[in-house]
Amino acid sequence: MNLAALRERIDLYEKLMRLDKPIGTLLLLWPTLWALWIASDGQPPLMLLWIFALGTLLMRSAGCVINDYADRDFDPHVERTRERPLAARRVSTREALVLAAVLALCAFLLILPLRPLVWAMSVPALFLAISYPFTKRFLAIPQAYLGIAFGFGIPMGFAALQDTVPPLAWALLGANILWTIAYDTEYAMVDREDDLKIGIRTSAITFGRFDVAAVMLCYALSLCLLAAIGHHLGYGLFYAGGLLLAALIALYHYSLIRHRDRAACFRAFLHNNWFGAAVFAGLTAELNLRPLLRMLLPAG
Repeated sequence: MNLAALRERIDLYEKLMRLDKPIGTLLLLWPTLWALWIASDGQPPLMLLWIFALGTLLMRSAGCVINDYADRDFDPHVERTRERPLAARRVSTREALVLAAVLALCAFLLILPLRPLVWAMSVPALFLAISYPFTKRFLAIPQAYLGIAFGFGIPMGFAALQDTVPPLAWALLGANILWTIAYDTEYAMVDREDDLKIGIRTSAITFGRFDVAAVMLCYALSLCLLAAIGHHLGYGLFYAGGLLLAALIALYHYSLIRHRDRAACFRAFLHNNWFGAAVFAGLTAELNLRPLLRMLLPAG
């Protein structure tokens, strides 16, 4: 294989892994960072951050490859996905499966220095990543399943830091599931007409004319659950400020999706990076900045 052909294969693999579209990795990373900050009281070890960040990238990439493998006969009929490498038959199914296996293996090797509980939890994490694409055949709201898959870094983060997964971690996962249903319904609204033609099930189809209301309700419930978690942990105004900013971002998304314009719905989906970032900013301010200010400012 000459250099030009090798570069072309690498470019195709990058597209298959969605390395050219980082939004998916960010949407996985934010809830993982929420968990690491909460579980460590704002002091996660730097090496652990690197392991989870790189592991998130690897598993998201593996999930994208499996998703395109599962949808290889559907994607050619969808305007937005017809040029994906597997849909366009520029990458073979064997290449895709080998690539996904290598990515998953690398992700597992990353966690070997961590606790055995994390190793054990990597098994359901892998199963969720592999099985999600196939749930679109039979689940009415596969986005809820995606929320579990996208948020499994939460219980794994608690396991890595505390060697246990407390109820608080599952509550945080619940908040992430609701957020995922919100943003992935926005994503599904883009492809609704194509999905109806080919028989794929999505929350946008299931919610029907109540899709916008369902999205906003999921945002609201996610924020309420995050607020309850903060109240339980005794967090104050900094954390509340982060949630308020996230709520304003959600209201902005309403302005984008209320007319169901495909391009605007896609912009709302992409903008969810800032929702996750707002919650994380509130957490870091609460756990890292607030104690520092207490030290620097004179009492009284």
